[in-house]
Amino acid sequence: MSRYAPVPFPVVKLEGKFWHERLETVLTRTIPSQHRKLAEYGILDSIKLPQPPPPLRFPRHPNGFTVQVFWDSDVGKWIEAASYALAHRRDADIEAKIEAIVDDFERAQAPDGYLNCWYLGREPDKRWTNLRDNHEMYNAGHLLEGAIAYFRVTGRRRWLDIMERYLEHIYSTFGTEPSKKRGYDGHEELELALIKLYYLTGERKHLDFAAYLVNERGQQPPHYFDVEREAREGGDSQQRYVFPPNYEYSQSHKPVREQDKVVGHAVRAMYLYTAMADLAAELNDPALKHACELLWNDVMETKMYVTAGLGPSAHNEGFTHDFDLPNQTAYAETCASVALIFWAQRMLHLDLDRKYGDILELAMFNGALSGLSRDGEHYFYANPLESDGTPTRWDWHTCPCCTMNVSRLVASVGGYFLSTAEDGVAFHLYGGIATEVEIAGTRVALREVSTYPWKGDINIHIDPESPAVFDVKLRIPGWSSNIRVSVNGEPIDAKPAVNGYLTINRRWNKGDVISLDLPMPPVRLYAHPGVIMDAGRVALKRGPLVYCMEEIDNPGGRVQRFKLPRHAELKVETRADLFDGVVTLKADALAINEADWTSLYRTRPPREEPATLTALPYYLWANRGQGSMVVWLPEVH
Repeated sequence: MSRYAPVPFPVVKLEGKFWHERLETVLTRTIPSQHRKLAEYGILDSIKLPQPPPPLRFPRHPNGFTVQVFWDSDVGKWIEAASYALAHRRDADIEAKIEAIVDDFERAQAPDGYLNCWYLGREPDKRWTNLRDNHEMYNAGHLLEGAIAYFRVTGRRRWLDIMERYLEHIYSTFGTEPSKKRGYDGHEELELALIKLYYLTGERKHLDFAAYLVNERGQQPPHYFDVEREAREGGDSQQRYVFPPNYEYSQSHKPVREQDKVVGHAVRAMYLYTAMADLAAELNDPALKHACELLWNDVMETKMYVTAGLGPSAHNEGFTHDFDLPNQTAYAETCASVALIFWAQRMLHLDLDRKYGDILELAMFNGALSGLSRDGEHYFYANPLESDGTPTRWDWHTCPCCTMNVSRLVASVGGYFLSTAEDGVAFHLYGGIATEVEIAGTRVALREVSTYPWKGDINIHIDPESPAVFDVKLRIPGWSSNIRVSVNGEPIDAKPAVNGYLTINRRWNKGDVISLDLPMPPVRLYAHPGVIMDAGRVALKRGPLVYCMEEIDNPGGRVQRFKLPRHAELKVETRADLFDGVVTLKADALAINEADWTSLYRTRPPREEPATLTALPYYLWANRGQGSMVVWLPEVH
């Protein structure tokens, strides 16, 4: 197990242009606009428990389900994201909005501590009768994460006290004792929040209940979801299922330590694996750690898009079969990539291994960040890798989970950059940050200066209050080679990196500077032959960024008409005029001329003409109106 722990984001200042711009957008535009939408759609009114309840804003589906059952979670995630924002810059208006929401939740809470506004307002007699479908524990988890974040930033306990009363109710209701229900959440999330609460309070009961939820999952016979269905419906075999009627959908098909294939709903899976990794570390559980490693390998080897998107299917918002990675119909939910970042970070602190840091970075810059527009007020729920031009970003969604998930990620992104142990510091990400930490018994000011991800020239300033001997570990990304490292201008050997981390151990003094040069040549990526959708195609990547072609940069028709010769040079071009400065790729290519095509089929092959293609980072697509897009380009020899 790694001895390293993340440096909390509130003490990490984002100074680099890339992340500072994203953070400012989230602080000034995303979080305020999300609150307006929560009000506009009636979500904030729902926690006031109006009587009689107003008509549903989103009517029930034929199976009886409405997305309003998890509205509480959207409020909880907004509070969490807004609290993270307050850590960067206090805002009296945002704090007042949070306090008003807490007022409503405090009034809504039942005398026994129960707090779910759907059930309190509409179905008070059906509490805890459908854990499989109706998200009660999931809602509680997001409310709890919001309460923890708000307390950490402001020191105000009222919201946290409300949630701890709710937890006492939950603890008295569920467990292995004969008088309790042996239930667990259909949508994993509470586990993560409980572990965060354990880190905050040190109270073992929270860790123990998180372990109960993970350990109980998939135990059978009988399966708990069948037990509750029997009680709810009297064993009616015709009872309609809200979600796919199989245990794999919720990763409850077998006990977690026996799972070795990633199945079901992608976000649920990532949340579960995150909690499993946390528990493996806290409980020193080798069986849980081994299961995490098997599941990680299964995702990496057979199920992840090149952008770190997860889940090809809209049907189950998740996984299907190995190598099923369609591009135009890719679901790749933003929430799933955000959750993959959570899991990767936890795996990174089980074992300080580059393979986890590489995926954390890949998901951060591509699969997750693509879900938020440049203006900070439009979103993608699904993130396809090819488009005919019809998909557009939306300003809200009937299920707005991804909106707050991406904003809370950006607002807390500083917490993913580096970790410390008693005798060292490890850098996982680069992009311009400053912080102060305690290492080897002394305070150490750290400042990483770079224009990453556009360039790989990185300088790390080490300023201990007094000279001290400790490790500085640098993640050397798997995509980089021929790196150069020096300390105070003196080159050092970069080859003896262990698990992708180069360790520099020395006596550090004020003014010491590490220089790290990570060359970023653009490269071609090819998919495993099992991914039949990408046969004969190539994707472009530079550093941590995956690239795509958009029609607006390649006018004249759909970008699917382009073909990239295998030996065409990929040219790097800095564009100061585009999105406040980005790096694009250009290459000589061929393009099909459609002008003389008058029938659906013909015997004469299409005419191809020389052309120049331009590609930009994938996370930026769909910010300039509608148009076709493609990540995987046909390649010709």
